[in-house]
Amino acid sequence: MDLHRTPLHDLCITAGSRMVPFAGWEMPVQFSGLIQEHKVVREHVGMFDISHMGVLQLEGANPKDALQKLVPSDLHRIGPGEACYTVLLNERGGIRDDLIVYDCGAVDAERGSLVLVINAACADADTAWIRERMEPIGLTVTDIKQDGVLLALQGPQAIPLLEELSGESLSGLPRFGHRTLSFQALANPVFTARTGYTGEDGAELLLSADDGQKLWQVLLDRGVSPCGLGARDTLRLEAAMHLYGQDMDADTTPFEAGLGWLVHLEMPAEFVGRQALEQAAASGPAKRLVGLKLQGRAIARHDYPVLHNGETVGVVTSGSWSPTLGEAIALAYVPTNLAKIGQELGVEIRGKAEAATVVRRPFYRHP
Repeated sequence: MDLHRTPLHDLCITAGSRMVPFAGWEMPVQFSGLIQEHKVVREHVGMFDISHMGVLQLEGANPKDALQKLVPSDLHRIGPGEACYTVLLNERGGIRDDLIVYDCGAVDAERGSLVLVINAACADADTAWIRERMEPIGLTVTDIKQDGVLLALQGPQAIPLLEELSGESLSGLPRFGHRTLSFQALANPVFTARTGYTGEDGAELLLSADDGQKLWQVLLDRGVSPCGLGARDTLRLEAAMHLYGQDMDADTTPFEAGLGWLVHLEMPAEFVGRQALEQAAASGPAKRLVGLKLQGRAIARHDYPVLHNGETVGVVTSGSWSPTLGEAIALAYVPTNLAKIGQELGVEIRGKAEAATVVRRPFYRHP
């Protein structure tokens, strides 16, 4: 199967990237090296080509009320210029995908607008599923990224750099806030959101292909380090951010995945999976996603067995060496009775049980 390429593909190769297949796209996995890229985001600023992600616009009368039928989070808790993280569910209460919903306010007197950022691997299925439910009730669903660029600028120096390039103060833009910025070097205004997937401050920028290529070069010239999927994965794992398809899937409920805070059963709205989640809330989950720290340097990987008293009781979903903490960390599902902080467990790695302890998440929190 032919892989999709982003508008930054050739620029990434020129910058020294090693490319790999990911979710139907050819994407950069690393440039200067995973550890170096990870550290530059934690300490300075790095940029990621995330143009493989899906970006949809939902437009029409009362778009929040319409989308509310598909998500368990109260969308009326956010207003224009704000955003929230939530999930799409199936009727069993399982997670179809996770996404960010941006409230873009009124288009005119009769119509409002929401922007949805969805995962690359689920983009086609999500788009079809959302269209199937929104278009019959009069809303339009548009792919507003098309062949454009989604660029993530992440790290403690990201916002000061954006302020310098745009000539605007972003001190009043809160986490998950968004606005349109103008850059002197670019032809068009840029949708800019103070969101990201690294545990650091920063922003995600939606641009045309031409503007995205120009901004990439401007940032390179400013000394910003390009970063790949490898560092993106270790950064998000330290921040205990979920990877769809690994840490949660269509057979996992938000309560099991540690995302119960997204489920607002107190609101009167009906949504897909509500009945299943009401039952799950009443009975409590049989398993939970926990954070593990391992002793020694052995690294737990996806699908490695989790042990208790020599018996397999769970499974690792994500694991890596933490460049920031200097120790091995992992996310894993274990029975609820073993999910308490301080619980001693083991992970089977190359036939040997390696000691692991349940710890609080996230493993790393931005100072």
